Amino acid sequence: MDVETTGLSWFYDEITLIGWARNGEYHVNVAGEDPSDLLDALAGARTLVTFNGTLFDLRFLRKKFGQISLPSVHIDLRYLSKRVGLSGGQKAIEDELGISARSGVEGLDGAAAVLLWHEFVRGDIEALRRLVDYNRRDVLAMCMILDRVVDRLNVQQDLWLKDSRFEDWARPALDQDLPLQLPAVRTVQVKARTFKALFAGTHAEKAKIVGIDLTGSEKRPSGYCVLDGDVAVTSTIGPDAEMLARILEEKPDLVSIDSPLSLPEGRLWVSDDDPGRDQFGIMRRCERELKRRGINVYPSLLPSMQKLTERGIRLAETIRRHGIPVIESYPGAAQDIMGIPRKGAGERYLKQGLAEFGISGGFETQAVTHDELDAITSAVVGSFFLSGQFEALSGPTEGALIIPDLKSNGSSGLVVGISGRICAGKTTTARLLERRGFAYTRFSLVIDDEIRSLGETPDRATRQRVGEAVHETKGQRWLCERVLDRVAEKPFIVVDGLRFPEDHAFFVERFGSRFLHLHVDAPTAVREHRYEEIAEGGPSFGDADRQPVEAEIGQLSNLAMATIDNVGSIRELEDAAVRLVSEYSQQELPCPSPSS
Repeated sequence: MDVETTGLSWFYDEITLIGWARNGEYHVNVAGEDPSDLLDALAGARTLVTFNGTLFDLRFLRKKFGQISLPSVHIDLRYLSKRVGLSGGQKAIEDELGISARSGVEGLDGAAAVLLWHEFVRGDIEALRRLVDYNRRDVLAMCMILDRVVDRLNVQQDLWLKDSRFEDWARPALDQDLPLQLPAVRTVQVKARTFKALFAGTHAEKAKIVGIDLTGSEKRPSGYCVLDGDVAVTSTIGPDAEMLARILEEKPDLVSIDSPLSLPEGRLWVSDDDPGRDQFGIMRRCERELKRRGINVYPSLLPSMQKLTERGIRLAETIRRHGIPVIESYPGAAQDIMGIPRKGAGERYLKQGLAEFGISGGFETQAVTHDELDAITSAVVGSFFLSGQFEALSGPTEGALIIPDLKSNGSSGLVVGISGRICAGKTTTARLLERRGFAYTRFSLVIDDEIRSLGETPDRATRQRVGEAVHETKGQRWLCERVLDRVAEKPFIVVDGLRFPEDHAFFVERFGSRFLHLHVDAPTAVREHRYEEIAEGGPSFGDADRQPVEAEIGQLSNLAMATIDNVGSIRELEDAAVRLVSEYSQQELPCPSPSS
C-alpha cells in the first residue's frame, strides 16, 4: 500500500489517493470516493507492506479514518531493507536491486506527485492518470523489493513466506494498462479559505502590511511586498537603510519578516563561539514544533543561517523603535498550511495559489522573483495575525513565529493601551475602564518597584529619572513584559502610561487585533492647570513636561488608533472612551457597578 498526499506534513496535509495491491490486482481510492473497498481490504488482510509507512502512510491513514482495522503484521520495507544493507529511498533501492518498474513515469517523484494533484483539481484528467500510474508502480515495485530482501535474509521458508513470490503477479500487473475508471474531471471551486472569506469585517481587511523575504546579506536583494488590503505590489530591496526608508514612507500597520527574529533560549549571540552553544543548541522551540508537525525548517543558528538571523534581529529592532510592530513569519510553513505549493515547485504554481487565495497585483502577469512571491506570503501571514487567526509558536525568552491557523475564529478579550502627555487624563481614562471590568496595570508601578530596589522613594521626578534609566539599560520590551506580569492572563486589560513608540509595537505584536491604542490629549494650558492643582513640590510643569521620558509622546499620538480630546467633564471622558472601545471591539462594555 502507498499513500499520496498534498505534502509531507501529517499535521496539515491531506491524502489525495491511496493505492494497494492484493491477490495480484492493483486498486486505488481517490480522495472524495467511497473508501469501503480500501477499508475492507485492510481489515481482511493478514499482513500490510509499506515503504516508510511507519512514519508516513499509517500516520495519514489514522488521521483520515481514525482507529481503523489494520493487519496485525506490518512490514515496513524501509527498515527491513536496512537489515540486508540496503538504504535510501524506495527508488534508490530499486536501482540497486536492478528492479525495472517505472516505464512511463521515470521522471516523477513525491514532489511531482503533489503537483499532479494540483493539476487534476484544476481540470486536468491526464494529470490524475499519471499520478495513479506513479502510485501503482510504487506499490507493485514493493512486491519485487520484498522478494529480493527475503532472499538476502536467507530465512527458513516455512517460518516466512512458504515459497510465495510476489513478483510473479506484480510483473503482469505492471505491464497492463490502468484497469480503472478514473473520476470525472474536477475543477477548482471557489474555496471557503479566501482572503475575503477569512478577513472580511476584521482589522486585516483593509490593513497595509509590508512583507519581507529577507536575505542574509545587504548585497543580495530581498523580496519586498506592500499588501494593501488584498492588493500586492512587489519589488526587491538591498540595503537595510533603503528598506527602512521605504517602510517609514509606507507607514504600514505591520511588518512581517521571513527571518528568525530571536535566539534560542539561553543563547547570547548567533555565532558558534557563544558559551551556551553546546548546552542550548541551534534550534528554537518554534522550529522543533514545525519539525514535529512535518514541516521542513532550518534551525535559526545553523551556520548558513547565522548571518540572516543576525540581520533579521537588527532590522526588527530598528523598525520597532519607530513604533511599527514586527512579526516573524515563515512563508514555507504558511504555504504548506494554506495548501499552496512552495516556490521550489515553480513560480507558476505559487502565483496560481496566491491568486486563488484572493491576492491580486502585477505579480499575476509580470515577471517577479521567487523572493517577491515569498514576500507576498509573508504579508498574508500578517493578515492572519491582524484578524486573530494565527498561532504563535515560541519558547521562554524566544520571540514568536506566527503561522496561519485556519481553524481559529479569532481571539477574545481586549487590551487597551493609553498614552498621553502629563495631566492629559490618561490615568483617569484607564481607571474609568477599570470600573468597567478591565484589569488595571501601569508602567509606573514597575518603575516604583525598581525605585524601591534602589532604596529610594517613588515620586514624579524619581519615576522619570529611573524610567529613563530602565529604558536605556533593560529596554522597553523588558518593561512591557513586567507590566503584563502584573495582570497575568486576564482577558480584558488596560495599560496606563505608554511613553515610547516601542510600547505600541510591543503590544500589537503580543495581542494583534486585540490591542487598542488610545491617546488622550488636552491643550497645554489645561494640562498645566491640572498639574498645579495636584503638584506637591517637585519640578515645575514645564520641567516635568520636557523630561526625556516624555520626549516621544508626540510620536505615540500618531501611532494611536484613536484620540480623545479631554477638555470636558469626567462623564464626557468616560462616554468617549467607552464608545471607542465598544466600536473597536464590537461589543458592549458592562456598566460600572453602583459601588464603583
